[in-house]
Amino acid sequence: MRAIWKGSISFGLVNVPVKLYSATEEHDLALHQVHDADHGRIRYERKCEVCGKKVPYDHIDKAYDDGEQTVVLTEDDLKSLPAERSREIEVVEFVPTEQVDPILFEKSYYLEPDSKSAKAYVLLRRVLEETDRTAIVQLSLRQRTRLGAMRVQGDVLMVQTLRWADEVREATFESLEGGAPRITERELDLARAVVEDLESDFDPSSFEDEYQVQMRTLVEAKLEQGDALDTAATFGETDDDEGAEVIDLMEALQRSVDQRRSGGSGSKGSSSSSSSSSSSSSSSSKASTTKSSGSTSKAAGAKSTSKASGAKSTSKPSSRSSTSKASGSKASGTKASGSKSSSKPKSSTNTAKAKPKKAS
Repeated sequence: MRAIWKGSISFGLVNVPVKLYSATEEHDLALHQVHDADHGRIRYERKCEVCGKKVPYDHIDKAYDDGEQTVVLTEDDLKSLPAERSREIEVVEFVPTEQVDPILFEKSYYLEPDSKSAKAYVLLRRVLEETDRTAIVQLSLRQRTRLGAMRVQGDVLMVQTLRWADEVREATFESLEGGAPRITERELDLARAVVEDLESDFDPSSFEDEYQVQMRTLVEAKLEQGDALDTAATFGETDDDEGAEVIDLMEALQRSVDQRRSGGSGSKGSSSSSSSSSSSSSSSSKASTTKSSGSTSKAAGAKSTSKASGAKSTSKPSSRSSTSKASGSKASGTKASGSKSSSKPKSSTNTAKAKPKKAS
């Protein structure tokens, strides 16, 4: 066990250093909520009713609602309250044990002596045993003052936190009002006989939580039959998530390379034969737009487009286009299979030389 609090018991002029341990724990299986369709985990979101946004913890304040009005308590307001940080279990009084109603008991803690000598600890335990008294104490836990009952449990001193008097409801039922019903002596004798038949010493280990036992049996049976899921899958995680990320990265790199090749108009020495088809489509001059409807290709407008006054026609393709020498004749009758494109890596802009001819 791990101590959750360290301090000392103070009664009179005697101080007993002790450590405080939680005496109980829950044995219920921790169950989560999942979606019945795909078994994904269900999560609750802290969402504001006014703006509809998700709110992180550091932006959440506390508030009191009396039914008509709401009082907001900020973190500064709560810090202004006197926080109790005392490390002392103060004995207020010693009372007869039977006067402490079990309905007041809340949570139990063990006390362990925290000094080289346990003499003061054992002395207090012996006094409580011999006098059959319970010590009413005040202690500070989690910055709040609590009322407690300190008594002996075997060889150990134990503190049980108590509820405050106004936290216990009063039992008033209309069905018990109007006087008690008449009970005959015969009925009392029969009830006493039943009690005598069931008389025993209480042993809590002889009882078990049957519901939890059956729940664990059910879970173990499902595990043995392989009727289980990978826990990571319930959070939406898959084994190929990392591989998918690598594939996406390769695709992004390949697209970057393709964009640089297709969009790099000022680059020298671009790729030739394989990229000529894609680069010619983006050529601004569109000097030799070819229609491949059959084996014959015709030049657009049946004539090569050249400026009348210029002897040179400049095209700006993203990659090197074919350089053709025009003889001044019409481009019709030229077979696409017989035409070959010659690339010149001297400049990114290819200059088509043509004989001066007036445009028709």
